[in-house]
Amino acid sequence: MEKRAGHSWWRTEDWWTVWLGGLVIAGAALGLVRYIPKLPKWYGNVADAIPGNLLPSLIGLGIGILLLTGLAVWSLEGRIGHYVKAFPFVFLLAVLAYAIGNHTTMNHYGLNDIIWALVLGMLFSNIFGKPEWLKPALKTELFIKTGLVLLGAEILFNRVLALGVRGLGVAWIGAPLAVIFIYWLGTKVMKIQSKELVATVATATSVCGVSAAIATGASVRAKKEEISAAISISVLFTVLMMVVMPILIKAVGMAPSVAGAWIGGTVDSTGAVVVAGSMVGPEAMEVAAVVKMLQNALIGLISFAWALYWVTVVQRGESGERPSAKEIWNRFPKFVLGFMGASLLMSFILVPGLGQEYVDSVVNITTALRGWLFALAFVTIGLDTKFSELRATFSGSAPVKLYILGQGFNLIASLILAWLCFRGF
Repeated sequence: MEKRAGHSWWRTEDWWTVWLGGLVIAGAALGLVRYIPKLPKWYGNVADAIPGNLLPSLIGLGIGILLLTGLAVWSLEGRIGHYVKAFPFVFLLAVLAYAIGNHTTMNHYGLNDIIWALVLGMLFSNIFGKPEWLKPALKTELFIKTGLVLLGAEILFNRVLALGVRGLGVAWIGAPLAVIFIYWLGTKVMKIQSKELVATVATATSVCGVSAAIATGASVRAKKEEISAAISISVLFTVLMMVVMPILIKAVGMAPSVAGAWIGGTVDSTGAVVVAGSMVGPEAMEVAAVVKMLQNALIGLISFAWALYWVTVVQRGESGERPSAKEIWNRFPKFVLGFMGASLLMSFILVPGLGQEYVDSVVNITTALRGWLFALAFVTIGLDTKFSELRATFSGSAPVKLYILGQGFNLIASLILAWLCFRGF
C-alpha cells in the first residue's frame, strides 16, 4: 500500500488496523453495531445460497466495510475514489466464496469460504489478469491485520484457562518447539534459500494455519507468493488431517480428552479443529477447541518474536550492522498490540464489567466481521497471485517436503504432550 510521508500513528497501515479493530469492538460493545449478516448453510437449490431477504443486509455490510477501511485508505493515500470503485468487485467475490463454502458438502470437508476466496481470486487473476482499476482495492494486509485484531477479542482468558496447565502444556510447549524445529530443518538441513518462506511455513504448520502465515509473513516481510504458498500447503493438509485423524483415533481407541488435545495441537484451522473433534465426540471437540484457542493466543507473541529475530539476527547477519531500537520498533508489527489489547480488554474489563453473556454477544459481532475481513483478504491474495509465481516458489517441492516433515514432528510432539497432560483427565 502506498503511504504518505511521515511515520505518525495515522500515516501507517499497521496502526490503522489497530484503530479500525478498536472502532469495531467499541461499536459492538456500545450497541452501535448489533448485526452482521451471515450466509446460511445450503444444499441443492442454488437460490438458497444467497436468500433474497439477505441482499439489503449484505449491501449494507459492504458499504460499512468500505467506509471503515476507506478511512485508512484516505489517511494513507490522500484519496479514496479509486478504492471506492474497485472495492465492490472484491466484496462480490468474497460473497460468492462464502456462498460456495457454505454448501453443506463443501463445509463438511473443510472446503470453506477462505479456500474458495483464494481460488476465485486466483482464477480471475490468472484468466483475466489484474486490471489497473482493480489494484487500488487489493489491500490484503489492511483486511487481514484488522481481522487479526478482532481475533484477539475472541481470546477470553477465563475460557483459555479452563483446562489449566494441561492445555497450556500442549499448546504453549508444542507450538514453539515445532516452530523452532521446522525453521532449523528448512534453513540448516534442507537449505531452502528463502528464510522468509521457511519462517512462514513453520508458523503456519505449528500455530494456526492461514492466520499465522499472514501474521508471520508480515513480520518477516515475506513475498506475497511465499505467503500464498504457505497458505495453499496448509489448507490442503488441513483438509486431509481433519478427515484422517478422527479415523485413526477411533481405530486405536484413544481417550477423548487426549484425542481432542492432539487434534487441537496439530490441525491448522480452528474450524477444522472443531469438525475433527466433533467426529470423535463432544468431549474431544471441547478440549480440541480450547487447546486451539490457546494456540491462537500465541499469534501475537510469535509474530513479535519473528520480527525481533529478523531485525537482530537475520538482517544483521546480512548487513553486519547492529540494528537500532528505532529500527526494531519500526519493524514491530503494531497489529500485535491491537490483538493483545483486544484480548485484555474483553477478558479483564468487559467481562467483569458487563458480564459474560453481554461479552458473548459482542464477540459474535466481531467474529462475524472478522470472517468477512478474512474472506476479503484471501480474495485479494488470490487476485495478487500468479500461477507462474507459485510454480517458482514450489520449485523442487521443498516447501511441501518441509511442511510434511515439520507436521510429522508436530504430530509426534503434540501426541506425547497430549498424553502426558491429559491422560486420566
